[in-house]
Amino acid sequence: MTLDNGTTTSPGPTAGAAVPSGTPAGGSGYAGTLAAACAAVFVAQVANALPASLNGQFQEDLHTHGSQLTWITAAFMMSVVCFEFTFGVLGDLFGRRRLVASGTGLVALGSAVAALAPSVRVLWVGAALNGLGAGAMFPGSLTAVTAVARTARRRAHAVAIWSGFLSAGAAVSPLLGGMFAEVGSWRGSFWVLVGLAVASVVVTLTLATESKAPTGRAFDVPGQITFALGLVLVLYGAVEGPESGWGTLPVILGFALGACFLAAFVVVELGAASPILDLRLFRNRAFAVSSVAAVVGMLAFLGACFATSMWLGPVQHQSALRVAVPFLLLQGPAFVLFPLVSRLLHRVAPTWPLTTGFALMAAGCLWCAGLDVRDPGLGAFAAPALLIGVGFALTVSSVTAVALDSVPRHLAGMASASTNMLRDLGFALGPVVVGAVALSNAGSHFAKNLHGADLPAGQALAAARVADAGGPVAVNSLPPHAPGAAAHPLALDALGSGFSTAFLVCGVAAVAAALLTAFGMIGVGRGTAAAEEQAEGRG
Repeated sequence: MTLDNGTTTSPGPTAGAAVPSGTPAGGSGYAGTLAAACAAVFVAQVANALPASLNGQFQEDLHTHGSQLTWITAAFMMSVVCFEFTFGVLGDLFGRRRLVASGTGLVALGSAVAALAPSVRVLWVGAALNGLGAGAMFPGSLTAVTAVARTARRRAHAVAIWSGFLSAGAAVSPLLGGMFAEVGSWRGSFWVLVGLAVASVVVTLTLATESKAPTGRAFDVPGQITFALGLVLVLYGAVEGPESGWGTLPVILGFALGACFLAAFVVVELGAASPILDLRLFRNRAFAVSSVAAVVGMLAFLGACFATSMWLGPVQHQSALRVAVPFLLLQGPAFVLFPLVSRLLHRVAPTWPLTTGFALMAAGCLWCAGLDVRDPGLGAFAAPALLIGVGFALTVSSVTAVALDSVPRHLAGMASASTNMLRDLGFALGPVVVGAVALSNAGSHFAKNLHGADLPAGQALAAARVADAGGPVAVNSLPPHAPGAAAHPLALDALGSGFSTAFLVCGVAAVAAALLTAFGMIGVGRGTAAAEEQAEGRG
């Protein structure tokens, strides 16, 4: 009988198999590994989503402007995406349990750095460390649990539960940040995260079963270097472009050199003996379609989340706790609905939950694009946020399950790391694209309206200088009697226009993902792994 990822009970493990190396004291095989994996991904996602409700507090306490707020989220996601491939190899070579525990320790360290940060630049360092830790925890925890799942049904159930705890962490995290910001300081929420990370390390080392898949796996240093440099440079250009100017030399060089390094990455991978991304995986239509849909659809989702955070926080200056409320609707459904999603994944073709989910996300994003920035009520966000949240619930588990089930089981480790990386690439692109679109649009809108505004000359000149230094976000945050504060309504309208456009872009991305899955997944049936199990059952 053969288990997932090629593990066999007799006569022995196959080549390339993921080999469980024994259950630690107190462990309980599948159940213990699933519990540890869910705890780990919960902590990783708390670290990811914690800044969502705190952007306004960061702005007030650390005196940040638009692109600096974008970098807080981008530093986390760039660290995740850049090294997720290599973390997949590390898990296969040295053990997923060890990888998850080490990554969780990095989250504890990064959260402590963030809690003590005296400036936004130190906060970036904490976010980057948290991202490195989460980059190990995401693929390590998922592959650890799929390695001990015995059937396709159990694997789909495990992926749905894992994805549910991922979203539970994202839903709880903004509330955690909001509550601490209300009763004390945002720094306290990062200290709570330190405690959660330490507890997760204990759970992982106590309950999880170790597993490896070392055969055929080796480090791909040229691939890692070219991919990391290329992605960082491209994202640098996208983040800095709105405020520094798209035609400035650093931004142009960022895009140009980044594109060169990414092209080099493809060339390196095609010739690598042990690539971190086996491009042959994309010959499988189900894997290729689900991968592209993951990037585009998750860009739409996290872009909408970031736009919501900015709209309610630095733009409308609402309290951190109020900012957190919509995230219950954005992130909560994925946790609440995971039993339903698990059943759907086993009973219907993957086209249906994927297409339906992306369509719901598109409807919610397009709805948000029509909201009035001068309306501070949270009720306007309720229905569109719920649509986006339900859509995300249907897609996040489906994308992962399709990708893992579409490849041979001995490639599950690479497929897991690749799927997580591509999903997280979409997550990384979301805030960057939203920030670039919103801030560029807002800057142009503000400059145009300021030029024709009936303001005292001194107020207009002061507002222009503040906007040159920090954009409309800085003007929007000026104290009532400060020079340039008379332009506050113009800045608010400009930011409303910018983020409305960003919501529209997210909606278009979700529509594209829905169309891709609707037409690209036609005829996709049982996955490769499921077919292998069926064939072995007949044998």
